[in-house]
Amino acid sequence: MEASVILPILKKKLAFLSGGKDRRSGLILTIPLCLEQTNMDELSVTLDYLLSIPSEKCKARGFTVIVDGRKSQWNVVKTVVVMLQNVVPAEVSLVCVVKPDEFWDKKVTHFCFWKEKDRLGFEVILVSANKLTRYIEPCQLTEDFGGSLTYDHMDWLNKRLVFEKFTKESTSLLDELALINNGSDKGNQQEKERSVDLNFLPSVDPETVLQTGHELLSELQQRRFNGSDGGVSWSPMDDELLAQPQVMKLLDSLREQYTRYQEVCRQRSKRTQLEEIQQKVMQVVNWLEGPGSEQLRAQWGIGDSIRASQALQQKHEEIESQHSEWFAVYVELNQQIAALLNAGDEEDLVELKSLQQQLSDVCYRQASQLEFRQNLLQAALEFHGVAQDLSQQLDGLLGMLCVDVAPADGASIQQTLKLLEEKLKSVDVGLQGLREKGQGLLDQISNQASWAYGKDVTIENKENVDHIQGVMEDMQLRKQRCEDMVDVRRLKMLQMVQLFKCEEDAAQSTYDYGRQLLQATVVLCQSLRCTSRSSGDTLPRLNRVWKQFTIASEERVHRLEMAIAFHSNAEKILQDCPEEPEAINDEEQFDEIEAVGKSLLDRLTVPVVYPDGTEQYFGSPSDMASTAENIRDRMKLVNLKRQQLRHPEMVTTES
Repeated sequence: MEASVILPILKKKLAFLSGGKDRRSGLILTIPLCLEQTNMDELSVTLDYLLSIPSEKCKARGFTVIVDGRKSQWNVVKTVVVMLQNVVPAEVSLVCVVKPDEFWDKKVTHFCFWKEKDRLGFEVILVSANKLTRYIEPCQLTEDFGGSLTYDHMDWLNKRLVFEKFTKESTSLLDELALINNGSDKGNQQEKERSVDLNFLPSVDPETVLQTGHELLSELQQRRFNGSDGGVSWSPMDDELLAQPQVMKLLDSLREQYTRYQEVCRQRSKRTQLEEIQQKVMQVVNWLEGPGSEQLRAQWGIGDSIRASQALQQKHEEIESQHSEWFAVYVELNQQIAALLNAGDEEDLVELKSLQQQLSDVCYRQASQLEFRQNLLQAALEFHGVAQDLSQQLDGLLGMLCVDVAPADGASIQQTLKLLEEKLKSVDVGLQGLREKGQGLLDQISNQASWAYGKDVTIENKENVDHIQGVMEDMQLRKQRCEDMVDVRRLKMLQMVQLFKCEEDAAQSTYDYGRQLLQATVVLCQSLRCTSRSSGDTLPRLNRVWKQFTIASEERVHRLEMAIAFHSNAEKILQDCPEEPEAINDEEQFDEIEAVGKSLLDRLTVPVVYPDGTEQYFGSPSDMASTAENIRDRMKLVNLKRQQLRHPEMVTTES
């Protein structure tokens, strides 16, 4: 029976064990009756509970029962005394009935108890409160009976509640912890997991129960020494003395089981953490070796142009972004594993190191694959960039070679030759760079099989190799064709330089020397198959040109002489020199200037006629128009001067 179940009854203090003892060391049970009618059932329950507290050894010494009837009726006292026979017949050795000051009828009371003595099995005496010391020492009596023993019923009741609660909780907790701890010690892993899973968390907090037990033990031990500072000294209650070793035993057992339980929890937590790490490690490994590797296997090409390589690089960056999330998990897991290794239980070191090694191997291998793929794509991009630049250079060179040669003179031919040589040199440099880039790319592709995870990449690599070699061979062929064309163009242009030189010398030298040069020119034209400037009719052409040059030169000299005469005479008149007044006033001179000017204007409009009937004008039409306009302006000025000389008054009036 627990005090908490009958707490309302116990609070009524129908009976109590004060902790006092009689001269035989038997416990004193006090039943304080009151004016109100006592509920015998509740009293019976109270007595049953109180008599369950002492040990069997203590019960064997018997009880002395004090029935305080000073505030009750005789019939109630009698009923209580009779009830003691039914409740504790073997334990009661003496019943002291404390009589009131208004004494009951002696004859009746004495007769009744005497009559029932043999049947009750214990002695019943009537005694006043001040005479109790004849049977019990004053120090074992409470203050209600003139003794010095201190008893606080509510304090005792509270301690019993705490004790019983601690005993109940600690006992239940010990069973639970024992079940958990014993389950963790089983050899069968499956049974171990089942036991721990079903009873892993105790129903109460072990720390709280331990704290309660320590506080209870401290209070029980403290009461034992009360009065040591000069107060009234008394022995503790028997139930308190019994409770101390019981509490200590429970605390020791709890500490032992709780320590084991903490170790079980630590091992379980470590195992759970290890399993979580293992699960996460396998997630990372499975993804990297599964979808991650499959993504890389699917991306084997290098593209056939700059744009294609850039598109592959962008796709690769997306793949790297997905891998970076798993690499972040790898870093976190590696830190957790390192922390566990530092904490280091020997039994887990091998497994942890194995997990760490497996995780590191897979992650480093995958990171190397990503880096290899990135470098490969970068090399492919650079290769295609060099190939594109070289192709543009070859196109430009071919464009120059395909244009028909029509140089104006030897200097332009020399400039063109220099430009061709520069472009050809640039092509040589570009082709050399393309070969270096291509060879480097081929070397990288040859290493691709090392991380192919058993996948046959021969076909894919062959396509890439064929593409690279095809580009380099195509560029080599294009360069060779351009070189051949440059050689032909170079020879042709050098011969044309010599041709121009011969023709220039022929034009600038004597007629006879020109004939000799033309003979050499015919030979060169035949070797060059060139008909643009000299051919078999070169000599007749030279004669014709020489004749035309002679006629044109004579006509040019005549016109220049007329122009000099016109401009010099006109300048003299227009300057109005005072030292030559007669010349200025000569009408014939004005007529002559006018006639020369008109004749000069007429000659400007007439072409030079060659013996073969062809005609040629000197200068362009705009040049001749400008010259004619200048002559007319001069003639107008001369006529104005003539009018001024004829009519001087006109000048004065205008002034």
